[in-house]
Amino acid sequence: MFYIIDILGTIAFSISGVLVALNKKMDPFGILIIAFVTAVGGGTLRDVLIGETPVSWMTNITFVYVVLASTILAVIFKSKIDYLRKSLFLFDTIGIGLYTVVGVEKGINAGLHPIICIALGTMSACFGGVIRDILCNEIPVIFRKEIYATACILGGITYFIIKRLPIEGDFVFIIAGLVVIVTRILAVKFKLRLPTFYT
Repeated sequence: MFYIIDILGTIAFSISGVLVALNKKMDPFGILIIAFVTAVGGGTLRDVLIGETPVSWMTNITFVYVVLASTILAVIFKSKIDYLRKSLFLFDTIGIGLYTVVGVEKGINAGLHPIICIALGTMSACFGGVIRDILCNEIPVIFRKEIYATACILGGITYFIIKRLPIEGDFVFIIAGLVVIVTRILAVKFKLRLPTFYT
């Protein structure tokens, strides 16, 4: 289940990166690079921080193939997913939900404190998008007032709460990931935002 979630997160983030790159009218190489950094950027930073090197996508070529295949298919069928441009957050949201769980689990496996595990999960989920937005000359969503990183933190907290209950491991992954996804979707739908200091 852990491996499947990692692959699904890679696919979701790759498509998210492709859609952003297409919006910016990048060439094929630019599209591939944006898809790749979106998919593996957060996980790379996470692995470097916990000393797990070479990082996961370097030791498992499957992730590279998944990014390549997702990018090619997203470009080929761009007309089919074109209507999702305005709902780009959907792929992004699925990605952060899946990667939050992966990051938390990696932190647990490394024997880290729950707070650090939640931070790792949030970092895994968000920083691929941060790199993508910076390369595309956008202010990263995580630094704006939208509910984004907050959703990941809630998912991480949920993970540790459910871990204490007599629930099978696979369901812990699914429920914690869904908390992130549902929180993000509801925040966008009902325009829920963090308070700001600006008028």
